Amino acid sequence: MQICYFFYKNITFGFTLFWFEAYASFSGQAAYNDWYMSFYNVFFTSLPVIALGVFDQDVSARLCLKYPFLYQEGVQNILFSWPRILGWMINGVMSSIIIFFFTTNSTIYQAFRRDGQVVDFEVLGVTMYTCVVWAVNCQMALAINYFTWIQHFFIWGSIAFWYVFLVIYGSLPPTVSTTAYKVLVEACAPSPLYWLVTLFVVICTLLPYLTYRAFQTRFQPMYHDMIQQRVFETPRTETLGELTTTSEGKIETE
Repeated sequence: MQICYFFYKNITFGFTLFWFEAYASFSGQAAYNDWYMSFYNVFFTSLPVIALGVFDQDVSARLCLKYPFLYQEGVQNILFSWPRILGWMINGVMSSIIIFFFTTNSTIYQAFRRDGQVVDFEVLGVTMYTCVVWAVNCQMALAINYFTWIQHFFIWGSIAFWYVFLVIYGSLPPTVSTTAYKVLVEACAPSPLYWLVTLFVVICTLLPYLTYRAFQTRFQPMYHDMIQQRVFETPRTETLGELTTTSEGKIETE
């Protein structure tokens, strides 16, 4: 999951750059400030995926010992197969398409500032980057099976740090901050459109994965999905029945 998520978040980010360059006729105009791109894999998206690899668990250690067939997911290479890798890559491309085209079509022709001015490429870049940071971190929150306070801190802290960074970096002189000079404080934050577009785009970006997971869990569950569902449906006062696998790989209750 950790490696697949690395594919997803970098494809999502990288393809928004590609769509912007195509939209700008490959003029060389950068979609994001240089420091935005430098900090993406350092501060805004790296810590949540590290926390995922360290703290996440599909089921508890007790259930892993009770149902050893769960280890078949590793033996059968279910969690790191090519279909799964390609699925995350396709999800990244879809996310980038939704983020770029929904953001541009929602903002580029609308009055953005109070005096009626429309967005410039600095505001468009910040809005699109905000959607990317929110989308990839919320995607991580959807994929996590076992939350700890550290994961909450890293996921929501990474999003919060993006806004803190914009305020601090944007307060520096224009010779240093360049296209980020007071872009959040004076342009984006006072505009309701900025917040509405962020909310709308992030929800639309997460819907494909959420729909897929709901379908998979219901109709094509993996071993750990079956155990999670059984634990959820079993009252606390009851114990789980014994589960075994048949020769066809199906799970039966004893």
